[in-house]
Amino acid sequence: MISAGDFKNGLTIESEGNVFQIVEFQHVKPGKGAAFVRTKLKNIKSGGVVEKSFRPTEKFPQAHIERKNMQYLYNDGDLYYFMDTETYDQVGLGEDLIGDALKFVRENDMVTTISHNGETFAVEPPMFVELEVIECEPGEKGNTATGATKPCTVETGATVYVPLFVNLGDKLKIDTRTGEYLSRV
Repeated sequence: MISAGDFKNGLTIESEGNVFQIVEFQHVKPGKGAAFVRTKLKNIKSGGVVEKSFRPTEKFPQAHIERKNMQYLYNDGDLYYFMDTETYDQVGLGEDLIGDALKFVRENDMVTTISHNGETFAVEPPMFVELEVIECEPGEKGNTATGATKPCTVETGATVYVPLFVNLGDKLKIDTRTGEYLSRV
């Protein structure tokens, strides 16, 4: 159990049936009345951020978030399958949990699954991936004053905006958090 007086940034706690990560906190000692802890909490499962105040003596159980590297195997239409490369156990996750997380991930690439009490609630792709351009219009020089971009489709089917010099068959380094082109490989 962790008391509100011991809060630190990044700590995960369970409160009201939800799992929260402390984004920021502040100990407040008003001139009149009792001290309290003002916090900004991020709901780990839904991603929502709330602000709450607690008495410093309130206690909360610490939530243990497990991150596990797994290999993305395939999608059969309803479920996305992942395999633990140490035990070879396979897990199928629904599209509602995946969202856009696999937008830049190919089959057999490694991802990180995030779970709490054995229940997986999110999948994180690697921060950077290298993908090949499979569809791209030729870039036209001329009518641009600054860095112009054009849409290209990479091997996972995602569209990335790239500079005009990128061509069909080029390998690109992409930031999966923003979906931005970083460089040619």
